[in-house]
Amino acid sequence: MMKRLFIYILTIASIVACSDNDSFSTSSNNVLTFGVDTLKMDTVFSSIPSRTYSFWVYNNSSDGIRISSVRLQRGNQTGFKVNVDGTYLDNTMGSMATDFEVRKGDSLRVFVELTSGTNGENVPKEVSDNLVFSLESGVQQSVVLQSWAWDAILCDSIIVRHDTIISNDKPIVIRNGIRVDSAATLTIYAPAKLYFSSNAGIDVYGRLVIWSNGEDVVMRGDRLDHMFDYLPYDRVSGQWRGIHIHPSSTGNDITGLDLHSSNYGIVVDSAAYDSTCYRLDLKYSSVYNCNGPGVRTTNANIRIANTLIANTLGDCLAVYGGSAAVIYSTLAQYYYFSGSRGVAARFTNYSGKYDIPLRQFYCVNSIITGYSADEIMGEVKDTTVAFGYVFENSIIRTPAPVYESVEDSVIQSKVYKNIIWESPTDTVQGVQHFRLIDETNIAYDFHLDSVSTARGRAVALPILDDRDRIARGDAPDIGCYQYVAPQR
Repeated sequence: MMKRLFIYILTIASIVACSDNDSFSTSSNNVLTFGVDTLKMDTVFSSIPSRTYSFWVYNNSSDGIRISSVRLQRGNQTGFKVNVDGTYLDNTMGSMATDFEVRKGDSLRVFVELTSGTNGENVPKEVSDNLVFSLESGVQQSVVLQSWAWDAILCDSIIVRHDTIISNDKPIVIRNGIRVDSAATLTIYAPAKLYFSSNAGIDVYGRLVIWSNGEDVVMRGDRLDHMFDYLPYDRVSGQWRGIHIHPSSTGNDITGLDLHSSNYGIVVDSAAYDSTCYRLDLKYSSVYNCNGPGVRTTNANIRIANTLIANTLGDCLAVYGGSAAVIYSTLAQYYYFSGSRGVAARFTNYSGKYDIPLRQFYCVNSIITGYSADEIMGEVKDTTVAFGYVFENSIIRTPAPVYESVEDSVIQSKVYKNIIWESPTDTVQGVQHFRLIDETNIAYDFHLDSVSTARGRAVALPILDDRDRIARGDAPDIGCYQYVAPQR
């Protein structure tokens, strides 16, 4: 008997409790509370769906609230797609859904995506709408949906079989990559900006030419949104593949390139060594924030001039045999996402089990620095295989050599000329050379700070190329950012 009475009391209590929770009011004083007044979405490329955004709708009043309808004020004209608590707004009903209940103390979650139409302009254009909540009481409340849409040229893949030029004011979005066949040259002129999907990159079997026209050619990932509020995906490494120069490719001439946030920057595969032609001539460029090496070459003849290579999980510059000239450049290893990063500069006379003569690694008027006390790694596998290097008039972050004899000192003076040996204990060193190293927001500016010891330390060099101004000798400072890239 006692057990039956207890169950009966519980049942009555449950009915009363449910009745309390299920009471709904049509008072205009009972309104919804929104997690945001304006849902600010990132810039998206026209015709490409955005990621999904969301916000909460709360009922903090003392009674339940019935929502007669939720609708987009502009209907299906803007490209917003909305899901309210599992129900999509129906475009056949004017982008509207009806009959929602929010009990007191309860909430709904709203999901929003955007697939914008084209806007006919070369710059991002605002796309906005109001998401209107009409309550049973007659009260209307709304949340602003706001984004920016950018018209782009969309390409699944580009296969270059004949000499081709790319130059356009609109962003070019590439989903499956670019292939330059062995008999073709792809020339990219600024102001071209190429946005690559995660597995896309450039495979060069022929020749790649990039030329500035007063601004850089930009290559980056295609995500325009943020990982966190403070961190756009554009500052996160590994967003696309990078540039891969295959053995059949030579004569690649890159001037004024901003390549960043890739798996690797530029990789040059091994091929027969040619002292008469650069397989890679990289000038007035920036390669940074890579999930692997910045520039890695094997048995290649390359030149890197007035260029920044920075912040890579692998080595900023890795030269496996061949020859490399590094002139008026900055190699800065401040990769933030992992402590197992590579060094700023690596040069060797082998790769794996293969001997590859290092004919010359020549570094002049340059800065090589980073977090570690030693950012230079010269590796020798076989002392009978060529291993040549010269550092001249540069700041290099590595311990100064200790000479055991006068002969050693004489030999070393031929490979280290007018060097500033940077140490973590120096008054000005590492990050202090540069205007901005913001590890919190992953933001960097590698222009020289006014206190840098690289100020006024450059030496005049002979003209190396009549076509450009890399080594005119009129730049007073060591490091990159000495000149503006020449226009075509």
